[in-house]
Amino acid sequence: MTEKFALPDEIIALFKDGQTLMCGGFANHGVPNRLIDCVIASGARHFTLISNDSGDADLTIGRLIHLGLVDKLIASHIGRNTETVALVAAGKLALELVPQGSLAERMRSGGSGLGGVLTKTGLGTVAEQGKQRIDIDGETWLLETALRADIGLVRARSADPLGNLTYRGTMRNFNPLVAKACAMTLVDADMLVDLDELGVDDIATPGVYVDKILTMEGQRP
Repeated sequence: MTEKFALPDEIIALFKDGQTLMCGGFANHGVPNRLIDCVIASGARHFTLISNDSGDADLTIGRLIHLGLVDKLIASHIGRNTETVALVAAGKLALELVPQGSLAERMRSGGSGLGGVLTKTGLGTVAEQGKQRIDIDGETWLLETALRADIGLVRARSADPLGNLTYRGTMRNFNPLVAKACAMTLVDADMLVDLDELGVDDIATPGVYVDKILTMEGQRP
């Protein structure tokens, strides 16, 4: 058995300039805040960030925007974060807005080995700019291509040594999708538990998708 627990310094060393990060969370809830601390501590910059939103100004995921670490954001909305709105308006932050359901499906496709998903959402709007239209049996569909990232940042309720994860309530939001859609998945878990503490039916993300679990000194079960 290989444990996946990793101390902060090991996590911090994984972040490099120019990476694409995918982060779980929804309006500041279920956000892997300790992993965001690690991103900041790494000193890396010029990230592409894929997230449902950018939180609030200088809060949760919004800290990466506040510190100027993100060059491009792919999200479903940004209205809560005044700093994001101002940076986009000033041309200092590239933004790709994606309808929320389409964003979730693009992540799911990335984690399922699919090339994308066909949808009618966004047809005839700015959301279809630069995207391929496909006609099937007389109907027109918009191709939303799959999203993947170099590193995924996931918040879980509990994690065991093999990386099996559970979530609590709406913390589940985008986190299970992120866990599957990245070349390397990092986890910030509220609780670390022994192997026999998680029931099979309770596990929402199997450990096969998880690479490392952030562990503070003395925290291991």
